[in-house]
Amino acid sequence: MNRAFNFLLGAAIGGFIGATVAILLAPSSGDDLRSEIGMRTDRIRSEVAKAAADRRAELESQLAALRAPKQYDQ
Repeated sequence: MNRAFNFLLGAAIGGFIGATVAILLAPSSGDDLRSEIGMRTDRIRSEVAKAAADRRAELESQLAALRAPKQYDQ
């Protein structure tokens, strides 16, 4: 248990240090970088919302088909 905790702690610290170095050495200024991240986040959020709406419509049509009364041949 202690080894796993130490590993996770080291991975988190390493990730934080790596992210900090990447931001400091990025070729863009901080404002440009934040703007780019914001635009990408908005694009991803809209794509996820559209995919969710499409999937919901598909599932609702399947549910309606399942709820429809069945026609039996006699």
